[in-house]
Amino acid sequence: MELCRSLVLRFFVILLGSFGIESAIAESGPGTSAGALDVLLQDYAFRAFVRPKTGLAYVGTVPANLTGISVSAMRLRSGSLRMRGVKGYNEFDLPRGVAVSPYVERLVLVYEDLGNWSSVYYQLPGYTYLTPVLGLLAYDASNLSATNLPKLELSTTGDPITIRFTMGKSPPMGSAAKCVSINSLGSVNMSDPISNNQCGSSSTGHFAIAVESIAPSHAPSYPINPLAGGVVPQNRKRRNSSGKMWIIIVSAAGGLALFMLVVSLALWAGKLKRRKEVERMEKEAESGEQLQMTSVGDTKAPAATVTRTQPRLEGEYGP
Repeated sequence: MELCRSLVLRFFVILLGSFGIESAIAESGPGTSAGALDVLLQDYAFRAFVRPKTGLAYVGTVPANLTGISVSAMRLRSGSLRMRGVKGYNEFDLPRGVAVSPYVERLVLVYEDLGNWSSVYYQLPGYTYLTPVLGLLAYDASNLSATNLPKLELSTTGDPITIRFTMGKSPPMGSAAKCVSINSLGSVNMSDPISNNQCGSSSTGHFAIAVESIAPSHAPSYPINPLAGGVVPQNRKRRNSSGKMWIIIVSAAGGLALFMLVVSLALWAGKLKRRKEVERMEKEAESGEQLQMTSVGDTKAPAATVTRTQPRLEGEYGP
């Protein structure tokens, strides 16, 4: 029974795991935190490594429900990064002298392009994004199959990390574009661009170019769904989330009940097999050779028909 309980527990954990981070992001979408998105994208970026070579970028594949987001990964030596830097990792250029904290021998740079999900995961009230939000994050490369890794901090003391945005809109007439930098704690920093489409940073994080905007007073306060191209009322979102959560709960309960039924059938089949084995052994014992019975007083007892050695009296051996 202890084995059955452990199997049931493991099945339940696996079943719930299938509705883990990926399902949470798939179901909740815009309501999911940016941190949870980074965890998922780190996993898919690391999956792109197949016999990876140092210094080469490997493009990952994200789930269909996050279409529009692209991700890639590059493995580097910390010493090489500090001595040489990295040129042309998509939109990012890393100068010489980049320090890694905490120090690791090898690291992986994960690149994110959030595309049309930028304003969903990184809302910027009062501003409109002119470019997608791009991310550059660093992780320890000692275990390329690990997930939910803590982020490493990259910092520069000389030339900055530069981001050359190749996709974007022109700012409206009379508006000043600003470089947006969001660190791992979610703090937002605004600065002037180095050029029309280029920004700089002294550390890793998420970056974009945005312009200040004034929303019309009659504009609806509903969040925008980037895939549908329209607004999604809050009450409809709550109903959809509640319905999907019940589907997950019912599916988990149904799967657990089915697994319990399979375990019960297996135990019953085992008991039936042992019972038949005992019955077979009893039949074999009953069909063996029958001993003759003899009466000893008022009791009947089995008696052998032949003895090996005939008894002799002691006197028979005398002179």
